[in-house]
Amino acid sequence: MDIKAFKMDGLGNDFVIIDQRYKEFDLTNNQIKKICDRDFIGCDQLIVIKKSPFDYLKEEFDPDILTEIHSKLDDDNKIKSDNIKNIHEYLTNINASLKFYNSDGSTSGACGNGTRCVAYLLGSENNKDKITFWIDGKIVPSEILDDKNYIGTTLGTPKTKWYEIPLSKEFDTSNLKYKILDKNNNEYFGGVAINVGNPHVIFFLENIDNFNLEKIGPKIENDKLFPEKCNVTLAKKINDKLIKVKVWERGAGLTKACGTAACATAVAANLDHLRNSSTNIEFSLGKLTIEIDEDNKIHMFGPVSDIKEINFKI
Repeated sequence: MDIKAFKMDGLGNDFVIIDQRYKEFDLTNNQIKKICDRDFIGCDQLIVIKKSPFDYLKEEFDPDILTEIHSKLDDDNKIKSDNIKNIHEYLTNINASLKFYNSDGSTSGACGNGTRCVAYLLGSENNKDKITFWIDGKIVPSEILDDKNYIGTTLGTPKTKWYEIPLSKEFDTSNLKYKILDKNNNEYFGGVAINVGNPHVIFFLENIDNFNLEKIGPKIENDKLFPEKCNVTLAKKINDKLIKVKVWERGAGLTKACGTAACATAVAANLDHLRNSSTNIEFSLGKLTIEIDEDNKIHMFGPVSDIKEINFKI
């Protein structure tokens, strides 16, 4: 099968993007892993773009259907007005739906950097500065800002209850008291659990370079405490507005950057004063800015790469 795709990255967190809005086709788990294999094409995640599930509403205006759909949306997705015309405009302005696959073939419910990359791709295609996605049952608005490669996206509100992460049993998610060892076998107990579309555990440390994330990451990811596995972040607070991080990504391993990990880290660092907070999260190749508004919604801003078209056979 011949495939036309795109290659992009956000701060080194890289993606192969396949557009299936006009022609859908299935990929097997082995084919997904093959595409993500760095000995073939290589990426942290494969992203598939599909049509919005609400495209049919553009041709069929049914107030009863619109009211039913709106009633089933969660609070993050509802619009403040219940006017039918507004609901119709809201749903029909969704540009596309996105599906994310990790390099091990598993799926992910959210991918911040990947969402920002596709927003830039579709915005460039349509000469629009606002792009809205349907992702895993949620409406995700994104925006191309003044600098054409600087993209913002909104990831909804964080979840912090133990069953929302989810954990296999009840714990204080602000401190799991999970034991990790540094390179000198000194013990550290901690870990803040946050769900921002997928589960994360963040450890705040004085020296993140003194811990072997390649060893710690897979151990925690696959711990029975996390039935859906989890992402693992080692974080060092430089000041109230800047945090340096290293990330082990669920299903992908060590990554140069991770948008949802940046969001989860900002939330974990500001649990006591989350509303109207702003934090820069620094990776090896640059920073993402995470802002939490008065409604506790998370907004992520940062650069993405230029768009590279690729073609391959699988």
